[in-house]
Amino acid sequence: MGKVVMYGSVSVDGFIADDNDQPGPLFDWLTSGDVPLDDSGALKVSQTSHDYTRSYWDRIGVTVAGRHVFDLTDGWDGTPPSGIDHVVVVTHRPAPEGWDPAAPFHFVSGVEAAVAKAQELAGDRIVEVAAGDVGGQALAAGLVDEVRMDVVPVVFGSGKRYFGSIDAQHLLEDPDVLPGNRVLHLRYRVRR
Repeated sequence: MGKVVMYGSVSVDGFIADDNDQPGPLFDWLTSGDVPLDDSGALKVSQTSHDYTRSYWDRIGVTVAGRHVFDLTDGWDGTPPSGIDHVVVVTHRPAPEGWDPAAPFHFVSGVEAAVAKAQELAGDRIVEVAAGDVGGQALAAGLVDEVRMDVVPVVFGSGKRYFGSIDAQHLLEDPDVLPGNRVLHLRYRVRR
C-alpha cells in the first residue's frame, strides 16, 4: 500500500488561501521558471523544482480533497488534476446534480473512509491529501505518513490554514529541504 502524503503550497505564515479562498501568489512559483512541468505549457518551473515536483506527481494515484475545494474548482470539470487517476471527495452531500457518474470521482463521508477508499484505488501509489481542513483531520487521525509543503515567500496575515483547525501537537521528523525559484520545498515524515 502506498503512503499517504499531505500536500499544498503555503505562505510563510501557514496559509493555503486568503480569507476569500484566493491563493494569491502561492502558485507563482509554478510559472516562474523555464522548464515545463507538464504538457500544458502553462506550468514552467526551475530545474530543481521540476525534478522534485514531477517525480512526486508521477507517483500520485489518488487525491483526497474536501467538498469545499471540489466546489471551488467546479470539480475540475470531471477530470482529476495533474494526470491523477481518481479524486476522493470528503463530503456529507451527494454528487452535484447532473454529475457524470463515470467521472473518476468518489464522494465519501468522513476522512477515515476517504483515505481507505483512496488507498484501495491507489494500490502501491501515493495517496495525496490536500492541505487544509481535510488534511488536518487526516493528520489528527494518524493517517498521514508525510507532510510536503511548497513554502512561498509571502505573508498572508490571515486566511485558510495549512493544517485546518487541528488542535493537537504532532511531531514530525527533521525536514528534507530543497530551495527552488520563489519556493522552498519541504518534506517531513510524520513521527510515529
